[in-house]
Amino acid sequence: MIENFEEKMAAPDFWDDNEKAQGIIAEMNAVKSSVDKYEKLQQDYDDMVVMIELADEEGDDELVGELGQSVEELVKRLEEFELQLLLNQPYDKMNAILELHPGAGGTESQDWGQMLLRMYTRWAEKSGFKVETLDYLPGDEAGIKSVTLLIKGFNAYGYLKAEKGVHRLVRISPFDSSGRRHTSFVSCDVVPEITDDVEVEIRTEDLKIDTYRASGAGGQHINTTDSAVRITHLPTGVVVTCQNERSQIKNRERAMTMLRSKLYERKIEEQQQHLAEIRGEQSDIAWGSQIRSYVFHPYSMVKDHRTQVETGNVGAVMDGDLNLFIDGYLRSQIKQDVK
Repeated sequence: MIENFEEKMAAPDFWDDNEKAQGIIAEMNAVKSSVDKYEKLQQDYDDMVVMIELADEEGDDELVGELGQSVEELVKRLEEFELQLLLNQPYDKMNAILELHPGAGGTESQDWGQMLLRMYTRWAEKSGFKVETLDYLPGDEAGIKSVTLLIKGFNAYGYLKAEKGVHRLVRISPFDSSGRRHTSFVSCDVVPEITDDVEVEIRTEDLKIDTYRASGAGGQHINTTDSAVRITHLPTGVVVTCQNERSQIKNRERAMTMLRSKLYERKIEEQQQHLAEIRGEQSDIAWGSQIRSYVFHPYSMVKDHRTQVETGNVGAVMDGDLNLFIDGYLRSQIKQDVK
């Protein structure tokens, strides 16, 4: 497989499309990294077998104790490697487009949206992914009305597809002078970034394109010209916006990529729903399904309702430690496929 990447890189026109070339290089590096991890796991396992046999022959209790800790560490690394192997669906390797939309509740929900934005940004940085803000609409008093992120890196979509759905927060509101408990909701939508080489039919006459002045939290989000772009796909009602780039042309290109991705995801979901109907399954694949609750009061807990995975360390989760839930979701999907 690595030879195939090297063959592509040796082509004379490899660097004609710089972004595509960088993607191929990143994918090859990820494959090389997986091969290296596998070989290291195999070597460490072989060494451990030898050490266990030696400890057994010599009856060395101290060495046996040390090996017990080493076995635990090897098992942990093996589980992490196994998780990477679960990302084998066609578009798992793609970049991810992640959108957050607070529900009803005004400032409460908008503040919750800002907290989730921070959580996903922290997770991406810890995981070695790059984050670009494609669209940002600030809240009236605090938080956000909506935000769209591009998470760039190999397998970004494969991991983040676990986060698609509604996220529920229960806490004592910092905006309520009476100190009452509030429940807030934010929907998270995640789609793979579909590139030009994937066939998605979009007719020009089906598009409504509006331009407007960019707005945001300040700095790079502010623009004094009508460079922001909003594209509405009339047959489906799908709307995408982009204001990250300085030029209207660049924002339009980005918005078209986002639209292509959303329409492709919509097509896949329709196919999945059709298959579920044929099988007679009761399957809810709607974006609005509640997937996880974050409880800050009267106790601390984050629980995923699909997998029953939960933790009491709310602070760690809000700082981006999401792999517990992502791992649980991916493994649950494998079990469903086996059934």
